[in-house]
Amino acid sequence: MSPSRDGAPAGSAAEDGSGLGGAAATSRRGPDIFAKCARNPELDMYRSAEQLGLNPFYREITGEIGPTILYEGSDVVMLGSNNYLGLTTDPRVREAARDAVDRYGTGVTGSRLLNGTLSLHTELEELLADWVRLPAALVFTTGYTANVGLVSTLVQSGDAVFCDSAAHASLVDGARLADGMLRAFQHNRPNSLRRGLRSWRSQAGGGGVLVAVDGIYSMEGDWAPLPEIRAACDDYGARLLVDEAHALGVVGPSGAGTAVATGARPDLVMGTFSKALASCGGFIGGPADVIDYLRVFCRPLLFTASNVPASLGAALAAAKIAREEDWRREAVLSLAHRLRSGLAQLGYQVGGETSSSIVPVHVGDVLSAAVLWRALLDRGVYTNCSIPPAVQRPMLRTSVMATHTEAQIDRALSVFEDIARHGVVDAGRERLEGLFEPELELDASAP
Repeated sequence: MSPSRDGAPAGSAAEDGSGLGGAAATSRRGPDIFAKCARNPELDMYRSAEQLGLNPFYREITGEIGPTILYEGSDVVMLGSNNYLGLTTDPRVREAARDAVDRYGTGVTGSRLLNGTLSLHTELEELLADWVRLPAALVFTTGYTANVGLVSTLVQSGDAVFCDSAAHASLVDGARLADGMLRAFQHNRPNSLRRGLRSWRSQAGGGGVLVAVDGIYSMEGDWAPLPEIRAACDDYGARLLVDEAHALGVVGPSGAGTAVATGARPDLVMGTFSKALASCGGFIGGPADVIDYLRVFCRPLLFTASNVPASLGAALAAAKIAREEDWRREAVLSLAHRLRSGLAQLGYQVGGETSSSIVPVHVGDVLSAAVLWRALLDRGVYTNCSIPPAVQRPMLRTSVMATHTEAQIDRALSVFEDIARHGVVDAGRERLEGLFEPELELDASAP
């Protein structure tokens, strides 16, 4: 063997990464960047939950995502999907996806900038702009990159973005990548926003301001007070971005979202295809000048491969159906009310009444949330378990589809009732205490 530059034999553990090469090598090289992957309290909790059958994440589903699913060979009521209008299995949406593949192939293998803009993009962008009542729209490969791209590109040095403290992670991540400043205001508190804007405008040399909120918040299903937020923006010369990911197709005239429903006038709208529109992708709607600016300067757009044709075809078909079929909106909101009312009558904490497809179930602690999630799944109800730092307090997030039946919702409610009547959560928590230590001091501001 020939010696390496630090004197260790070539191919030894000190050089090939198979080990740290002893204390001397560690001293010379410094900490191993992989160390955090092996020794991490949150990761330990994840692994402990997996061993105990209480890990609610990365569950494997076989078959299509409809009102019910096939999970480990059993028919399960699906209350954990964002398929709000039930369009992922609609024959017209399926056919549109197949037609797009037949015409364009399985992928475009390039970015929007170069060879990745199809006639499907153009048609979809025109429909979306008209739907949300803004001059222009730009389609992105995912909803996440739409928000990250918009905020990181628009908020430059000297500017600021004010985000609701419960705003989607993609808005916060976009702000962190931006050269400007990130400021948060208290969730759904317009006066908190006003105080922040007043302070910003009082600073000499303060630049432009973008205010970013969700129209409907993804965990609680509550609406942003858009008219009050719009008024604050007008008073302090700020631009308003409304993330309509969980509202588009579900609320408002023709499903146009919360901004149109409330009469608030957004400067920018973000929407996604991965919820009511039964596909994958996202878009930004706004003034033509802003959309053109993003076309030229938005790095997450320029350096991401374009949408696969099937996703565009499906989203376009789903958007057309969503605009026209009001019965889907009526059904999903009616069924959500049925679920919410039933859970409240059973003694579950479901928050205040809202007009959305999302019904939160608040649980006292992380272990109880995991036990409740597992008990529901074992009895044929699939829900989503959310814990800090993703949410402030542990909860199960449930949501309904327009294509659920009342019988399916009642079936789920009967399972919740059985669990409550027999004290399943308290018994499970008592049995598992000492085996599982989920009560970590998690930083809510952590990435």
